[in-house]
Amino acid sequence: MNLVSNAAEAQVSGGQIIISTNNQYIDKSAKGYKDLKQGDYVLLRVSDKGIGTDFYLYFPVTQKIAEKPVKTSLETNKGNFERILIIDDIPEQREMASKMLEKLNYSVAAVSSGEKGVEYIKNNKVDLIVLDMIMDPGIDGLETYKRILEHNPEQKAIIASGFSENDRVREAQRLGAGQYLKKPYTFEKIGLAVKKELQK
Repeated sequence: MNLVSNAAEAQVSGGQIIISTNNQYIDKSAKGYKDLKQGDYVLLRVSDKGIGTDFYLYFPVTQKIAEKPVKTSLETNKGNFERILIIDDIPEQREMASKMLEKLNYSVAAVSSGEKGVEYIKNNKVDLIVLDMIMDPGIDGLETYKRILEHNPEQKAIIASGFSENDRVREAQRLGAGQYLKKPYTFEKIGLAVKKELQK
């Protein structure tokens, strides 16, 4: 990402960025690479037509086959029309999470702020909240969860964020929130997280 960004900045009047890959064998006499061992490599090249340069990145080829992660089928993660509330300030994120959870057999409502989430909980019972931690403007996920707990001390929740886990996430978990769900959402990640929390 940084190489592409630098290449773009080097072309102030526009131009072309070329990203290419190929297999390459390197022998002991490889020019300019004194520490590069002899063998097979995958070459990643990033170049531009501006005042930048060409970058060559060599990745050693391995014959070891990576173990495939065990995937849980969508059927295993399907719900039984439990009520889920999504609290997220970004419309696309609310829509994506809503569609995934509806497909997984949940009954879903969504609101655009922490304040609206608190108001919703005052008037509606939900089995689980999917709570975004960083919302702007307004109160963040931690403050939202604190206020929700005042109305329903047993409210289950999972924390969702595109950013790294931090002290505010851990504080929400200390108060009773469940696992931390890293965005972007996938059927498998959100399905597993919701199912696991509902079964507690």
